[in-house]
Amino acid sequence: MTQLSIRDIVALGFMTFALFIGAGNIIFPPIVAQQAGDHVWLAAFGFLITAVGLPVLTIIALARVGGSIETLSSPIGRVASIVFTVTCYLAVGPLFATPRTATVSYAIGFSPYFGESSTSLFVYSCIYFTIVTIVSLYPNKLLDTVGHVLAPLKLAALAILCITTIVLPLAYSSAPINNYVDRPVSEGLVNGYLTMDTLGALVFGIVIVQAMYSRGVSNQKLVLRYAIIASLVAGIGLTVLYLCLFRLGVQSHAFIPNASNGAEILHAYVQHAFGDLGSLFLSGLIFLACIVTAIGLTCSCAQYFHRLTKLPYKLLVLILVISALLISNLGLNKLIAISVPVLTAIYPPAIIVIVLSFFWRFMNRTHVVLIPVTLVSFIFGIVEGLKASSLKDIVPNALTSLPLAEQNLAWLIPSVIVLVLAVIVDRLKKA
Repeated sequence: MTQLSIRDIVALGFMTFALFIGAGNIIFPPIVAQQAGDHVWLAAFGFLITAVGLPVLTIIALARVGGSIETLSSPIGRVASIVFTVTCYLAVGPLFATPRTATVSYAIGFSPYFGESSTSLFVYSCIYFTIVTIVSLYPNKLLDTVGHVLAPLKLAALAILCITTIVLPLAYSSAPINNYVDRPVSEGLVNGYLTMDTLGALVFGIVIVQAMYSRGVSNQKLVLRYAIIASLVAGIGLTVLYLCLFRLGVQSHAFIPNASNGAEILHAYVQHAFGDLGSLFLSGLIFLACIVTAIGLTCSCAQYFHRLTKLPYKLLVLILVISALLISNLGLNKLIAISVPVLTAIYPPAIIVIVLSFFWRFMNRTHVVLIPVTLVSFIFGIVEGLKASSLKDIVPNALTSLPLAEQNLAWLIPSVIVLVLAVIVDRLKKA
């Protein structure tokens, strides 16, 4: 029975961690920390529950079913499962997330040097996606290229940033603002939820499992064991990174108070800590962060659509990369305006499918429970998506004033109510 070496287990953990860390994960915590002020660690506690806990659970859930979203969502019906899976892969892959890795890395790391013209972005995206293509064409080598090379480089850059936050002293923090005054934990929880890393984890699961298969590991118990180890390594890494970034946000009060976003804070911080080399360091860090995520997304999508359509894997890589390249040149603002409502709509049913997968064995008929709960979460997810779009005015006031609506969690209470009713029905059917 083939087993992974210690070196490969460590590389698998590093690769899993590196896949999660895109530019958003780096620039989001500092602004949360700055706004939370004296309540920063309460906000951090809530943030870690949803930004780390949910993705880790997702990887474990997928490993239990061989890395397939389709299998994980099978109790909602074959057609619904395929539609859900295809939507997740397209949304978190070539339509939104993959193009955004190119536009965000350019906007944060390279636009200060090359300007914001469409020509500069196009040249950059061509180079960027050429690298993505070269690595993605050989998925069986992913543990070597990402796990043993790109991930360690990314970790080294992140380690330098984290050590800097520990070495530099805390000058002072300010009073919390906005919702962080009265409910820092719940506000941190919501902001961690809004990172939507759980959707990314749904897509990355197949890459992580495939990396084990490429090393000859086929025993399902071993696959699950290694996936748990890898997800825990990633979870620990994410926790340490986020805590350092929260400390960075608190430290930023001394030289850039009242920043409007995390990118501003990060630019100011590396300039403060490293001087003129700070901008170059940030460019390299953001580039590594984004390109590893883009590679993971491309490989995941190509592997899934290869299984679904039987088209050659390498052809699908080229199609996906070219699509992402073209979409990335729409510009960051347009991408965000289109992607946020869609991702917001599919996030609630994704969470329901993931969490309830751990309780299948306690259900008599999984579809009796999962179908109504997933449907309700999806309906309210659509409402949340509309609220995040230019069509927000068509949402009735009754739906915008539901409990937890301000926290983008209006779907939670209706879903729990339907879950309780569905479980009762499932028990009654057994009786």
